Amino acid sequence: MRINSRYVAGGIAILLMFGACTKQLKNDPNATANANLAASAAAAPTPDPDGLKLHEFLRSNGPGFETVTFSGQEGATIRVKSGRIYTIPRNSLLLPDGSPATGTVTLSVKEINDAASMIFADRPTATNTGAPLVSYGEFFVTANQGGKPLQLRKDSAIKVQAPAKVEFQRIPMWNGDTTVTYDQSGYNYVNQLITISTTISANKGIDWDPVTNPASAYALFDGTNGTLNFRLDSLIKWVNCDALMSLPGTKTTVLAYFNANYNPATNTSYMGEEPTMLYFKPTGVNSIIKFYNTIFTPPPGYEGFLSYQNAIPVGQSGTFLAISSIGGQFYAEQKTVTIPTPAAGATYTSLTFNPVPVSAATLVSLISSMNTK
Repeated sequence: MRINSRYVAGGIAILLMFGACTKQLKNDPNATANANLAASAAAAPTPDPDGLKLHEFLRSNGPGFETVTFSGQEGATIRVKSGRIYTIPRNSLLLPDGSPATGTVTLSVKEINDAASMIFADRPTATNTGAPLVSYGEFFVTANQGGKPLQLRKDSAIKVQAPAKVEFQRIPMWNGDTTVTYDQSGYNYVNQLITISTTISANKGIDWDPVTNPASAYALFDGTNGTLNFRLDSLIKWVNCDALMSLPGTKTTVLAYFNANYNPATNTSYMGEEPTMLYFKPTGVNSIIKFYNTIFTPPPGYEGFLSYQNAIPVGQSGTFLAISSIGGQFYAEQKTVTIPTPAAGATYTSLTFNPVPVSAATLVSLISSMNTK
């Protein structure tokens, strides 16, 4: 995902400090000066150790890859643990030079099928506008031969058949991007306009955009055998089979205050490794909404997160899971609520959280229990 901005205020402006790559205008007579400016602006900080510890812990307990080998020129039909069937056409995988991958190839599949896995993998379901999605599965497929990454032939696709109980005849497909790139322009010390591109991990975990290829844009339900059927037309990319969630009623903005054990490094964590996180699961829905917008300049006791503006329905029931990592200790609180009506004259609804110390095993158990909420 790429966001363009010339003048940026508040938190986004800080992103100039956290870039992983830079660009500058061509034919610039002050190229050296501009390169030095870009390099100093884009110096990446060391990831927060508490956030790094938490995210490494989550990933280590999250979904892994299922790997199979087969003959590239013959193709294969593969059934994974979830019951989904992946059909790879013969001669559909290409080496980096564009030639067909013959002989033994390795295919790896990672699936995210439930709320707990969405939290462990930090892959919540929401569009770029904040609209929540109910998930019928998230998929990441890679293939290689002898350590060389393979791609799909342009006129080919992997066909997926998924056992499912759905209310719709077709469900939209979404591509996922785990990074965000900001293009920021400004004037340097000799009044020349330069642009710096900053690429960072997406704090929301992943950005979902609709698949634009008409042949792969929807999963189609086959009522004769109770399956969803869709196509993957590229590899090494997250793909989501999700329906837009219908959340009727009056919407409000939810502010989540942490009265204790909020790690302030979260406010400047643009590396995708926040030490404090908050997730919300609507009752009975296979979806996770991540609260990733932090409250700006809060007084003590009001650190925390807020939802998208007017995005959460009043009266919506669901379960929150607050997680923190501070000084090597994990903290957590699970809270089931019904979103209340804002107070008279208020433009928001507030909730409070007080995460308490928990063991690693307890944290895994709390996350896993989100599947039943």
